Amino acid sequence: MELRHFRYFVAVAEELSFTRAAERLHLAQPSLTRQIKDLEEEIGVRLVDRTGKRVCLTEEGKSFLTDTRRLLADCAENVVAVQRMSRGKSDQLNIGYVANIYHDLLPATLGAFRKACPNTALNLFDMTPGEQYQALDERRIDLGFVGLRSRSIEGYRNLPWTCFAQDRIVAVIPKEDPLARRSNIRLKELEPKFFVGLSEKTYPGVREWLVEACRQADFTPRILQDADREPAVIKFVAARLGVALLPQQIQMLPHEGVVFRPLDPVLITESCAVWRPDNRSNCLEHYVRIVKELSSNRR
Repeated sequence: MELRHFRYFVAVAEELSFTRAAERLHLAQPSLTRQIKDLEEEIGVRLVDRTGKRVCLTEEGKSFLTDTRRLLADCAENVVAVQRMSRGKSDQLNIGYVANIYHDLLPATLGAFRKACPNTALNLFDMTPGEQYQALDERRIDLGFVGLRSRSIEGYRNLPWTCFAQDRIVAVIPKEDPLARRSNIRLKELEPKFFVGLSEKTYPGVREWLVEACRQADFTPRILQDADREPAVIKFVAARLGVALLPQQIQMLPHEGVVFRPLDPVLITESCAVWRPDNRSNCLEHYVRIVKELSSNRR
């Protein structure tokens, strides 16, 4: 499997026509058809439905399209970053973030930074917190908006950090659950339920946080299922596999089949940005100062 296979698939998915996609890619149509078939055979999944009069994507194809677009965008960002480096433009800042979270703060900090440092290249990378920690370790990013800070995992707990947001936690409940009719929920009332949690691999420290939050309410959560990202948590809850605790801003995501209910008493968690202690970049120092100033003004 090569990168070109992903580009070919995106073209077919966007055009919904092998003829138009081949013209767009400057390829012969039989060759493009063969390349898509090779891709499907290699991954063992049918992505394109060719049985009707029109070409359309299967459900697997629609999901694959979202991830493929993100992959190609990340590749393009990496190419631009290395091109800047080869031209001697060393003033750049690489930032990791979690998609669909902190919609207002991140653009505000980037706008303020661009205004203050117009000649510094900003490179953004959509990563899970776990990927951000690894990228920091490998010096691929300068700063990561990791959200929940891992306080116990060796190698993470001593990273410099700043709190940029305080988030109210809400209970995510299946729509059919009797608790969904309540205006708010005491955390202790969730004790009989199974919980859906975020994966420790993608969100280091999240399991410890969940257990500690429930311990404060005098029970230990029974975690039935883990999910890599917040949308998957919502889907699992909608399927009645359990309940979940997530930041309030998660309500901006599509959430068919679930309701969000505030907790009583209120449960607050801090979201943090982290960076390497040995990164002496002036650009990083300036950006961290902007993050601190803007987050302080919003509290």
